[in-house]
Amino acid sequence: MMESLSQWSHALAAILFGVLAMFQLRRSASDAQQKALIAASFLTAFWALVTAMGGFQTLAADLAEQCRNAGWLMFMYALWRQGAGGKRQPTVLALYAVLVIVMIIQAAINLLPAALIGSPRMLEAVFLASMVLRMMIAVGALVLVHNLYTAATPDARAAIRLPMVALAAMWTYDLNLYTISYLARGGSTELFALRGFALAMLAPVFGLAAREAKSWDIKLSRSMTFQTLSLIAIGCYLIAMVAVTAVLDLIGGEQARVVQIAFVFVTSVAALVLLPSSNFRAWFRVKISKHLFRHRYDYRAEWLRFTDTIGRPIEGAMPLESRIVQAIADITESPGGLLLIPDASGGLVANARWNWQLADAPAFAASAATAMWLAETGRVIELDAVRQAAGDDDASMTPQWLLAEPRAWAIIPLVHFERLAGVVILARPPIDRTLDWEDFDLLRVVGRQVASYLAEATGQEALSDARRFDEFNRRFAFIMHDIKNLVSQLSLVTRNAERHAGNPDFQADMIATLKNSTARMNDLLARLSQHNKARVAEVRPLPGGSLAAEVAAAKRVQHPVVVGGETGLFVIADAARLEQALGHLVQNAIDASPSSEPVSINLRREGDEAVFDVIDLGCGMTPAFLRDNLFKPFASTKEGGFGIGAFEARSVVATMGGRIEVVSREGKGSRFSIFLPLANEARQFILEQQAAA
Repeated sequence: MMESLSQWSHALAAILFGVLAMFQLRRSASDAQQKALIAASFLTAFWALVTAMGGFQTLAADLAEQCRNAGWLMFMYALWRQGAGGKRQPTVLALYAVLVIVMIIQAAINLLPAALIGSPRMLEAVFLASMVLRMMIAVGALVLVHNLYTAATPDARAAIRLPMVALAAMWTYDLNLYTISYLARGGSTELFALRGFALAMLAPVFGLAAREAKSWDIKLSRSMTFQTLSLIAIGCYLIAMVAVTAVLDLIGGEQARVVQIAFVFVTSVAALVLLPSSNFRAWFRVKISKHLFRHRYDYRAEWLRFTDTIGRPIEGAMPLESRIVQAIADITESPGGLLLIPDASGGLVANARWNWQLADAPAFAASAATAMWLAETGRVIELDAVRQAAGDDDASMTPQWLLAEPRAWAIIPLVHFERLAGVVILARPPIDRTLDWEDFDLLRVVGRQVASYLAEATGQEALSDARRFDEFNRRFAFIMHDIKNLVSQLSLVTRNAERHAGNPDFQADMIATLKNSTARMNDLLARLSQHNKARVAEVRPLPGGSLAAEVAAAKRVQHPVVVGGETGLFVIADAARLEQALGHLVQNAIDASPSSEPVSINLRREGDEAVFDVIDLGCGMTPAFLRDNLFKPFASTKEGGFGIGAFEARSVVATMGGRIEVVSREGKGSRFSIFLPLANEARQFILEQQAAA
């Protein structure tokens, strides 16, 4: 009966784990964790199949079981290595090494019975040694399961809960099985037969866990305390189970075996319920900190976690305000928090929250008097103490909506240079306790550090606004300079219209000038818009002579402008930007020249560069002005000048990879030279122009 039950139960487990492995394999595993899960599932299916075919007492079944254990240890090692981020933790590595050695010894001992046939006492000794080694493997594996689960980040803990619970159940069953076999001096046929059903029930759990594989993100703790205490707790559990089982054996009776199985079941369920419980672990941590350590906090670990939370560089991280709340809440293991910041009136308003499940803060969360009181005192306020001392100054200054919410726990003011940058409200932790001097000191220091982050963020935002205003002002200054040039051009047209209004040629020139001026004004308005983005220079081969002629034609309404030199040169430039730069320099030359002296635009070649010389015979500039003020904004030698033209022309030419050089003599005139790369693709440009036409 039991043999048949064992065969079918292990056969069912083999089928389910085989299906799980094949399903994962079809999903094309991409990382080490998923590959390790596939390998462990295959090895478990292989062990179950070997056990179903040959029984649990065969050498093949024993060796297959060691392979199964190795597979799941390899899976946990993949999780641990991914979470360690390339770093190695000696304690965990040592535990893995010990387990590997024990498994090798266990496999060697499994080979001894064949050589000891005929020696019952030696066979019994080998059996007991094998049971002890199997219990050691189960205990070590449970320690690793516990440490991996407790070391996981809060976000990843939910994702790895299923595989950790399944592994804990598997090795807890093995631990109980081998403990009872050791005490009874023989294998428990019933428990061995039911192990197949136990593994079969765990297969769907592993299947559900595999769906969350992409969110397995383990971050290992470096504290050895909980690892050591975990081992001690499991050892105590083992000793208690051995003692109780031994007592039951001494009592004897027909119901002894039933009581043993019931005891194993109850203790296993209790362990699986308590260990994953956040409340139990929080209570356990509080007791350990209270009785085993001088200080409540590991300040190095807390500070590293705090800075990691505040400065988290990962994509999709929460805003800084929410991370600030989380960083402070994590210190006291508070489940959530709320951030209040000052408003224009000096009071406090809600700004950000993290896991805040309590009553929402009103629109006006705290008065200006409360904010001033918190800034002056800088004290961490424990709300339970305030509620008990109703009627004192703290109670009168504390917002009533917080006092009415019993789960609100503490108020941490964020003070930066005696100015309140914000206030964090913490929710009550799972294990309620009273704040002590260590809590107050740490929270006060952290509050000041967090306040500096908030102040820096506020300063960065103000600097960004100032930069936007600066960009707007710079853009407006350039536009005002262009408007001045347009006004000068239109004023000249108006004066000439009084004398030549009846001349058809003048009328045609006037209409063309007005159209050009209107188009440029519309472009200036578009550039002034806050939605306007600076256009990237689109450099390409351009005919330098044609572009110079267009600029000269536009300026001849005001003053004679001539174009000469090697007008057939092609340059690498952006047409609109080069026209703008030439226009500024020509306009400056016109303003500096007597009405009888024309302005010249001369093209020449100099090495691999094309040069546009803008020459005037005007008043010129002093060497001191050339050296100190020429290309500075708002510096001009002209009365009423803006001092923007030369500065903007140099900036525009620089965006095209060129430069401007100036030669000037006072009373003799000036020469502004624009240097741009010379184009060798003139033929290609002509072909492109023909194709476009």
